[in-house]
Amino acid sequence: MNNNLLKSLFYYLVLFFCLQINVAFSQATYPDHPIRLIVGYPPGGAADFVARVSADQISKELGVSIIVENKPGAGGAIAADLVAKSAPDGYTISMSGPHAQIRALYPKMALDAERDFVPISNLATGAMIICTNNSVPYKNLKELIQYAKENPEKIFNASSGNGSTPHLASALFSTIANVKFSTIQFKGGGPAAISTMAGDTQIMFATSPTVMSFIKNGSLKAISLTSAKSSLAIPGIPGAEESGLSGYHSTFSYGLYAPAGTSSAIVNKLFMATQKGMVGSVTRERLAAQGMDVTISKSSEQFLHQLKAEAPSLMEAVKLSGAKLE
Repeated sequence: MNNNLLKSLFYYLVLFFCLQINVAFSQATYPDHPIRLIVGYPPGGAADFVARVSADQISKELGVSIIVENKPGAGGAIAADLVAKSAPDGYTISMSGPHAQIRALYPKMALDAERDFVPISNLATGAMIICTNNSVPYKNLKELIQYAKENPEKIFNASSGNGSTPHLASALFSTIANVKFSTIQFKGGGPAAISTMAGDTQIMFATSPTVMSFIKNGSLKAISLTSAKSSLAIPGIPGAEESGLSGYHSTFSYGLYAPAGTSSAIVNKLFMATQKGMVGSVTRERLAAQGMDVTISKSSEQFLHQLKAEAPSLMEAVKLSGAKLE
């Protein structure tokens, strides 16, 4: 009996050490085949643009391809759920906005940012642009606010989707400026921009990549950023505080995440590749051309602290928006 017990113990010890050696070897050789980068938003938008620029630069540092896969739906929740359930081996990672926003919008989902993900790094941050069509009577933010107060709910606001970042930005704006819009929900920023240009709606809060080309060709008029201050990435458009609205500041950001359980060695490799790959002037210029700044975290730990600090304000923004999603 004792001999059998010793044999079993020896077998499990050998198995344990073999597994440990295999894990160590996998981490040492990581990555040795392509990585999937899951994006919870459709092609052509701000998130897709950031993902493809980032994948291109980070892959050069890692020496393997990073394949961007768009899994849109439910405000990024579908993609987040997919990645949370993936193997924590560093070969399936995600790029998304803060998970606190997703969780606030979908409280019934069993998604927990701290439990299900390991933050790697922030990537890029941008202000949104408050745009109007060319036939409106207000020429700047002060005039827009004054007109909205004199004509409550008579300005139609084209939103890129219930619970989207522009929707949250417009809801916060309404609260701070004490105005009421009639908000029309569209399936994405593209349809919202088309509606605003056509005059069916009068204003929209938009991510910069969605509307920059329309602003440049004169199809839309930019009257303010949603950030308090102006941005070097979006020259010529004043910030909200500079336009006369104090206390208003709303931006969007995208970061990289790995499934919970991913080793610190792999996370560190991904972080270092991100830090090195995203610092070049070409990358900064490509993102700046779309109105965004490269904002790489100082460390993965610093990114985690940032996410925790931002969570309460994001939860409040969702509450103010009145967005109810299942």
